[in-house]
Amino acid sequence: MQVLGLCRFSYPAIGGFQTEHETIEERVRFLYEKERLDERFRAFEAITLPSLKAQSDPDFTLIVVIGTDMPGARREQLEALLKGLPQTLLRVMPPGRHRSVMGQIINEARQGDDRACIQFRMDDDDGVACDFIAKTRAVAQDTAALIARHRLTAIDFTRGHIAQPTARGIVAEPTARQYWVPSLSVVARPRETLTVMNFNHVKLWQFMPTITLKDPDMYVRGISNWNDSGVRSSAQAALLDEPGEALFRTRYGICADRVREIYRGVP
Repeated sequence: MQVLGLCRFSYPAIGGFQTEHETIEERVRFLYEKERLDERFRAFEAITLPSLKAQSDPDFTLIVVIGTDMPGARREQLEALLKGLPQTLLRVMPPGRHRSVMGQIINEARQGDDRACIQFRMDDDDGVACDFIAKTRAVAQDTAALIARHRLTAIDFTRGHIAQPTARGIVAEPTARQYWVPSLSVVARPRETLTVMNFNHVKLWQFMPTITLKDPDMYVRGISNWNDSGVRSSAQAALLDEPGEALFRTRYGICADRVREIYRGVP
């Protein structure tokens, strides 16, 4: 099966944010504010990219979407980071309706490919387990008969971690949630034009069959002071000790020493 991931990197969409702005110009100013972009780049380098580089099944494409007016130096910074992950495809788009633009991008990436397509989305501070692609593909193959009967089928891994990278290391806690973005995929039948972006992720179960799995440690939901989703850690979150850091390294490909290096000097 074809596997496509989608990551919106400070793309100034119309809609698609819980933080509202009255004009697209206000949204652009907010997204490209220096302190915010600095944090997004740190999290992307510390959490997202390492987890994708560590995939045991490298047969996937990650489409990274940015706006046409992203500052030139920032675009160069992003392009330099993406060179380390050859599976990435950078798309540069003008502002547009969030779901329609993202759906268009996914369908354009599918053109000429008649296979079923596993589609996932992730924020630019999220991570996935090293076998996320492999396990998702295996589940899709194991349930091929079900998938063949439906236009779309969702595969959801419910267990993972909420994590905040800091100069001291990684503050994290285990969590179990249904239909969270980092560990959720939609399998589309060949030539199906509906995509993972046509639906609110928490409401997928209303529109398609879903396969829910409790495999442990399948995602990292990143948090920071700039989170649009409002997700926050609880009182149970704690700085990872050595065993915890070893778990993040082996399960997610995320190195706490590298996190400390990237966040050195950040309050």
